[in-house]
Amino acid sequence: MRPQLLFPLFTSITTLTGVGAKGEKLLNSLCGDKIIDLIWHLPSGLVNRSYSPQLISARTGCICTLKVKVLEHIPPQTKKQPYRVVCTDGTDQVTISFFKVYADSIAKNLPLGAERIVSGKLESFNGILQISHPDYIIRPEDIDKLPQKEAVYPLTAGITNKMLGKVIAQALTRLPQLPEWLDNEFVRQQQWETFNRAIVRAHHPQTSADLEPGTRTRTRLAYDELLANQLALAIVRERVKKQAGREFKGSGLLRKKTLELLPFKLTSAQEKVLKEIHADQAQPFRMLRLLQGDVGSGKTIVALLTMLNAVECGAQAAIMAPTEILAKQHLETIQPLCEKIGIRAELLTGRIKGKTRQKILEELANGEIDILIGTHALFVEDVSFKDLGCVVIDEQHRFGVHQRLSLSSKGNKADVLIMTATPIPRTLVLTAYGDMEYSKIDQVPEGRKPVDTRVMPITKMNDVICGLQRKLAEGARAYWVCPLVEESEKIDLAAAEERFESLKKIFRNDVGLVHGKMKEKDKDAVMEQFKKGEIKILVATTVIEVGVNVPEATVMVIEHAERFGLAQLHQLRGRIKRGFQASNCMLLYAYPLSETSRSRLNTMKETEDGFEIAEKDLELRGGGEILGTRQSGFCEFRFADMNIHKSLLLTANRDAQMILANDPNLETPRGQALRILLYLFNKDETVQTYRS
Repeated sequence: MRPQLLFPLFTSITTLTGVGAKGEKLLNSLCGDKIIDLIWHLPSGLVNRSYSPQLISARTGCICTLKVKVLEHIPPQTKKQPYRVVCTDGTDQVTISFFKVYADSIAKNLPLGAERIVSGKLESFNGILQISHPDYIIRPEDIDKLPQKEAVYPLTAGITNKMLGKVIAQALTRLPQLPEWLDNEFVRQQQWETFNRAIVRAHHPQTSADLEPGTRTRTRLAYDELLANQLALAIVRERVKKQAGREFKGSGLLRKKTLELLPFKLTSAQEKVLKEIHADQAQPFRMLRLLQGDVGSGKTIVALLTMLNAVECGAQAAIMAPTEILAKQHLETIQPLCEKIGIRAELLTGRIKGKTRQKILEELANGEIDILIGTHALFVEDVSFKDLGCVVIDEQHRFGVHQRLSLSSKGNKADVLIMTATPIPRTLVLTAYGDMEYSKIDQVPEGRKPVDTRVMPITKMNDVICGLQRKLAEGARAYWVCPLVEESEKIDLAAAEERFESLKKIFRNDVGLVHGKMKEKDKDAVMEQFKKGEIKILVATTVIEVGVNVPEATVMVIEHAERFGLAQLHQLRGRIKRGFQASNCMLLYAYPLSETSRSRLNTMKETEDGFEIAEKDLELRGGGEILGTRQSGFCEFRFADMNIHKSLLLTANRDAQMILANDPNLETPRGQALRILLYLFNKDETVQTYRS
């Protein structure tokens, strides 16, 4: 239940004077439909109206406040002409133009011979000074009503800054006196004011520096937001930890047999992670753990050993991948090993239909299948397990929160392990995955050689093709990646097909093409040819980004690399780190190159460390984009900026843990105030979602 103190903030914006049905619709699309949404909508600029020159010496292109006398009204002769009012301050003349013509209103505001104060942007057109649609027209005796400094807000079509300013000023009067939820000593050390003062001050900037996220005022608000985020996630995490689960304490026999079959030894990082996972599985509570490992660090084998622990105890396990290609690849890795140790692993995707599908579903329900590998098809209603005890979700950020919940709900208190090869910066792990325990494989298998990454202009295409001919002669295989962006999909597909045709003229039947618009079976057929070495060059759009495993492919050319994000480039390059031979990656760019693109390409050249790349990506792009905000359930912050407030996040994380350790039910005076903080930032919804 929301505290009564906050009721005024969560009422509709229509309770404010001047907000009708039309205004409500526009404001709702801009910031939201509650009073609190207006309060959260901070200014992004500042107008200073103190510049009050004589017209003869006035600077154009800036906001001027002028005292003038009305000389003449010139109504428009055609619909395209503005209504003009000529005025003077005694030193020169200025024309005030109105493109929306309400003649009565203009005559009333600017009567002939009257003196008025006019404030707006002064411009010069054909040597004539003019102000179009001034922000203010007032009588000289009302000069006190003219704000000297005025906040400028982010707007949408149909809403003026003046209207929004009035509505926000009203909203701020509804703000009740809120209790202090931060530690008093901490507030004193930071020299912060109260939340109420900070939010009011944020809406009344005095200089443009006051708009920066690093000011004391905005830092205070950022910390409140981060603490609400971390506290909500910590509460969820405590609840998840306490959800009744099952104790999987297998004999270790299946895992031992599997390890004996492997042609390599586990790395110490894999062993450390498995120890953490097995400790979770042995607890009487449900496991919810995020496993992060860079491309090729060996997450699949960790997943298999995790699932075998549940199978040893008589339960079933499932692993879910975001694409069919990746699901089949998991099958190719997992099924042969399972067969040798007497365990049954099967594949279920949307394309498996009819009797085959029916047979799999029956055997699954009877418990004859131990491990099921699949795609979104595992979410479907008719898929039921006899006893699902362990769920592995690969590339979690491609599945929404609700899908994650619906799969684990098929299990009987199933443990959940979530894997991602997208390196996530520590700050995002805390904010987006704070409800989970966290493991990281930070080591690649021994013997893997670094990739030689080169950045070159697309004009050097002939050199690239000559280099490619040499590599293919040595027996290598290559990926040639073309960009594919939704906005320019048709043009991009045409470009990819054109590149395929041009390479075919040189390399003849050694070239294949895959893209997302192809039928699944055609795509699989080309991938199969590439895996077997029947074709040597695979021209592809980013369908190969996640998880394709061809160890013989050691060359990659990425065309228009400047159009890709850092994480995407890193994922793509990971495709040629599957084997133990030296590999080459060529990033081809076209001019003009923006600073951000240049920075991205340099980062790729300088490092292969996925976590370093992720931090750089966060710096260049921001958190929501990295995770794909809508899919991940990741909240975009209103006040917190991860490039500036990173250290605050770590402080908020420690603070939240300490709060719950000392006051788990938030019952102390500070605990009660923190409840208000959670409701203020709408964190009650977060807690409800995850509880389900």
